[in-house]
Amino acid sequence: MYAALRLLYARIGTPYVGTVSYFSFNDPNGMCKTCSGIGKILDLDIERAIDPDKSWNESMLGLPAFGVGNYYWKLYTGSGLFDLDKKYRDYTPEERNLLLFGSREPGGPRAHKRVEGIKTQFQRLCLMKGPEEQNDYTLRKLNQFMEERPCPVCHGRRLNDKALSCKVAGYSIDEMCAMEFTELVKVLLTIEDPRAATIVDVLTASLTRMIDIGLPYLSMDRESSTLSGGEAQRLKLVRYMGSSLTGMTYIFDEPSTGMHPRDVYRMTGLLRSLRDKGNTVLVVEHDKDVISIADEVIDVGPLAGKNGGEILFQGSYEALLCSGTRTGEAMKQNTPLKAVPRSPNGFLPVRNACIHNLKNVSVDIPLNVLTVVTGVAGSGKSSLIRDVFAKQYADRVVLVDQSPVTATGRSTPATFLSFFDEIRKIMAAENGVDASLFSFNSKGACPACGGRGQIVTELVFMDPVTTVCEACEGKRYSEEALSFRYQDKNIVEILDMSAGEAYEFFGKNKKLRKALGAMIEVGLPYLSLGQPLSTLSGGERQRVKLAKYLDKKGNIYVLDEPTTGLHASDVQKVMELLDNLVDRGNTVIVIEHNLDVMKQADWLIDVGPDGGTAGGEIVFTGTPKEMAERGNTITAEYLRKSL
Repeated sequence: MYAALRLLYARIGTPYVGTVSYFSFNDPNGMCKTCSGIGKILDLDIERAIDPDKSWNESMLGLPAFGVGNYYWKLYTGSGLFDLDKKYRDYTPEERNLLLFGSREPGGPRAHKRVEGIKTQFQRLCLMKGPEEQNDYTLRKLNQFMEERPCPVCHGRRLNDKALSCKVAGYSIDEMCAMEFTELVKVLLTIEDPRAATIVDVLTASLTRMIDIGLPYLSMDRESSTLSGGEAQRLKLVRYMGSSLTGMTYIFDEPSTGMHPRDVYRMTGLLRSLRDKGNTVLVVEHDKDVISIADEVIDVGPLAGKNGGEILFQGSYEALLCSGTRTGEAMKQNTPLKAVPRSPNGFLPVRNACIHNLKNVSVDIPLNVLTVVTGVAGSGKSSLIRDVFAKQYADRVVLVDQSPVTATGRSTPATFLSFFDEIRKIMAAENGVDASLFSFNSKGACPACGGRGQIVTELVFMDPVTTVCEACEGKRYSEEALSFRYQDKNIVEILDMSAGEAYEFFGKNKKLRKALGAMIEVGLPYLSLGQPLSTLSGGERQRVKLAKYLDKKGNIYVLDEPTTGLHASDVQKVMELLDNLVDRGNTVIVIEHNLDVMKQADWLIDVGPDGGTAGGEIVFTGTPKEMAERGNTITAEYLRKSL
C-alpha cells in the first residue's frame, strides 16, 4: 500500500517534489540523511558508560580500553585536560564537553589533537561501522553502552524535509501513514483529482479488506515487530485474499492461529470469497468454525507421528460428524462451563500499566488458580501479561511461549531436558567405555562431518549447498560409537525411539522414566529423542519447555496460546495438564482465544473492548459462569453462543 501512496504523492502532491523514489525512506532521494531512513539512531548512553561517583584513577569509564592503565586511558589522562582524581559528577560543563566531544563546546575545535571525545570516538569507531566489520565479542561489549532514540532531525518520520513538505488533501505523507485505516479511507475519498482516481481506488480497496478482517486500528507506519500473533496472521492472509487472480490453488496452514472467534468468523468470509472467484482453497486447520464451512473435509490420522499418516475420512462436514473418527467425535462435543471453579489464595497486583496500547491498566492476578487472559487480537493481552506482569514478578514467573528453544542445530529433546547424559552413562557402563564416545559433540562424532550429519559446501557467489554426510549417512556418529549396544540397540537406534517407546525401553531407570514421563504428560509421546528442536512446531516447542518445569512447585506459569496447532481432542489433554499444575500448588496464566479453554478456567480476565487504540482496558474479570451470565464484551457474546 505504501508504494501506491508514494505514487499518489508523486502524481498530485503539491509542491511537486519528484518521482516516486523521492518519497521512499530506502532511497537516498527521500531518506533522512541523519538516520538513513530508519527513524532512529544509536548513540552512546552516557549513564551506562560513565560512573558519576568515580574519577579517572578509579576507572570511571566502563568502555573497552578505557580502564586504568589501558591505551585510551593513557591517551586521555596524558593530555593534561583532566584532573585525574576529580569525580565525574563534580565536572564543570566545559570539562564534560572535553570528555564527551574533545572540545570546550559541542562542535567546536579540538582542545587536544589526541583527545577526540568518547562520544565522537564511539560514533566513528562503532556506529559508523557495520556489524560485519566487528567481532562478536566487541559487539556484545558495546551493546550494553548503546541506546536507541528517535532521530533528532526527522523525529522518527524517516523522510527528509523536502519529501515531508509535499501535501495531498492537506496532509504530508508521514501524516497519512500515521492515520488509522478507517480515518485514512475517509481522507482518501475526499480526493477528487481525476489523475489519482485509479490509485485511490486501489488504496481504498486494500484498506477496506484490512478493516473487514478486523484491523481498522492499524496504521501504515506501525512496525511489524509490534504486531500480535493474530494481527500478523491476518496481514498475511489479506495479502493473498485480496488477489483478483482466478484458477489458482491457495494453501493456508492454520490461518486461524492467534485469532479471536470473531476474527475467525471474518476470515472464513474471505476464504469463501477466494473460492467464489474460481480458485481452489486448501486449508490445514483444527478450528471447528473453519472446518464447518468446508465443502470437502479430509481427515488424516488416526494419531500423531509414527501412528498417523493414513486418510481416515473424506467427504462433507455433515458426514464427518457421523464418521466415528477422533476429529468427527471432537466436532460433536460441546464443552460445558467448569462447575466448581477454584478460589484464589490471594492476588498479585499490577498497577497503572501503560505499555503499548494499555491505558493505565490496573488488575489483580489471582494465585493458585487457572486464569485465562482473553480478548480480541491486538487488545493488549500479551502486553499486559508478558511485558508487564511477567517482568514485574520475574523471580517467580516461568514464561512458556512458542519461540525457538535454542539457537544451535545440535539440540534435541534429550539434550534440552537433560537426560541425554544419563543415556550415555548407561551405554558407557554397559560397554565399559568412556561416556563421551556416545556424544556427537565429542569423541563419538563422525570425523567427516564433525557430528552434524550434514556437509555444508560454501559457494562464492551462491547460497551454500547442504548435503547428507556420506560417511555416517546423517547419523552423526563414528563407526566405533555405533559398534556398542545396549539391549541390542546402538545409540542412534535409541535416539530414534519415540518418548513412549523409550519409556518402556528404560523401564528400570527412574531418572529417565521421570524425564520421559514428562514428555508423555505434555502430549509428546510420539516425539523422537534425537529430533532436532529446530524442526518442531510452535506448539511442540512450547510443550517441550513445559516438560522441563513440570515437577516444580510454587511457580507462576505463563503460557501464550498453548492450544495453537492442537487437534480438538488434544486440547482436553492440555487442560488436564494445566489443571494438574495448579493442583500441585502452582499458578497458571494462559493467554488464549480458545473458547473450550475459557470454559474450563477458574478465572477470566478480558482485555478490550476491541483491538489497537480501541483496546487496552480491562472489560471483565470473574469466573466463566459470571461472564456467560452478565458479560457485555465481544468474548462474552461468543462464549454464550458456544454453550
